[in-house]
Amino acid sequence: MVVFWRKKDLSGHLEAIRDSGGTIGLVPTMGALHKGHLSLVEKAVEENDVTVVTIFVNPTQFNDPSDLEAYPRTLDQDLKILQTIKTDLVFVPSVKEMYPVENTQVFDLGGLDNVMEGKQRKGHFNGVAQIVSRLFRLTSPTRAYFGQKDFQQLVIVRHLVKILEMNIDIVGCPIVREKDGLAMSSRNVRLSREERKLSPFIYKTLKQAAAQKRTLTPAGIRSWVTEEFRKQPGIELEYFDIVEDKALRPVINWDEKVNKVGCIAVQIGGIRLIDNLNFD
Repeated sequence: MVVFWRKKDLSGHLEAIRDSGGTIGLVPTMGALHKGHLSLVEKAVEENDVTVVTIFVNPTQFNDPSDLEAYPRTLDQDLKILQTIKTDLVFVPSVKEMYPVENTQVFDLGGLDNVMEGKQRKGHFNGVAQIVSRLFRLTSPTRAYFGQKDFQQLVIVRHLVKILEMNIDIVGCPIVREKDGLAMSSRNVRLSREERKLSPFIYKTLKQAAAQKRTLTPAGIRSWVTEEFRKQPGIELEYFDIVEDKALRPVINWDEKVNKVGCIAVQIGGIRLIDNLNFD
């Protein structure tokens, strides 16, 4: 495993790989790696000649400075983990390396950034587009791997590739969960013991909601979920919606010929957690 700190060094290395006809798999991360991240890396290793993992806590996608400051950083541990799963290359740039000057680029994300997470975190997805587009241009990957836990982000990255006319296959990988159903996230380590005990309620409620498709309309399920969280102390529901998986438009009835996904965001003790479940 080779670790790169500068763009020009990584770029030169990857150019030689592309010239020889090799395929490149890219796994962008913000570090604090868990089994969910590792499932992406393992798939990339399986499907490509060379796998690049990036570790960069991107400041432009944080609309809350305290959230950026509190984000876990475990670089030494991350590198040790990556070495055990046959990662070829790791890119660990500084903020100055990625943004030598302030990035003011604004992307037209087709309104995908104005719903759900976009309503709660203004500017978040433009920041995601800023860093992802730079990493794509730097590495020119054959495939890039993103977890389905960040479902809205996955939809937006696919849109980004399309509008930038990049020939990159965006691979969505299944959510990896703890034994009690909690979706794995780098933020989970910030939960206290009592908060962690509350967190399985998120996935449990999603599953119960999906099971009521035959008796409730989408609007009825939205109301039911809202009421369930209202009755649950210690967890604050930010939003729950059932959307189709391309334009993120709210589903009105079950007869619509679209893939339907239930998306949720909650706060537990000031820690923000998201999850989703296929409702088809």
